[in-house]
Amino acid sequence: MKLRFISTALMLTICSFVISCNSGSKGKEEQAVTTNERKVETKEETKPAASQNSQNLPPSERVDLTNKGVGPIKSLELKELDQKLADKGQEIYKNMCTACHKPAKRFIGPAPKGILERRTPEWVMNMILAPEKMLESDPLAKELLKEFNGAPMANQNLSEEDARAVLEYFRTL
Repeated sequence: MKLRFISTALMLTICSFVISCNSGSKGKEEQAVTTNERKVETKEETKPAASQNSQNLPPSERVDLTNKGVGPIKSLELKELDQKLADKGQEIYKNMCTACHKPAKRFIGPAPKGILERRTPEWVMNMILAPEKMLESDPLAKELLKEFNGAPMANQNLSEEDARAVLEYFRTL
């Protein structure tokens, strides 16, 4: 009987030791796994959240620096700012664009301030020169039309030189 009591006590001690060792190791493994899972989850959550955020942004705030739009301008390289051209563009903008656009705030149409941080110069020029084509064929232009309550950009029949001057003015905003 005494032997049975000692062996039972010994078994319980060994079992508790094994359980505590396993749970301690298991706890560390689980903690490491949990930590790794959290890192993975954070990465997985961050990536979709970032893309969802960009998808959830209104078109006027979304960045797309690959789309060149539809129209006559296929390629345009911006060099050093030409202040004389920008001044001419400012005058054209005041005369032709301010009925719908304010330089730094949303109005009937989007604000041009920072536009070249969100759009390619070709896209901007094509929107100025061929708004009808852009609204027919360019997905971003179509989304902007919806965002701005169906108010289409008016074709002001600017020459490429005048549109380029307006673009140069946008660079100064």
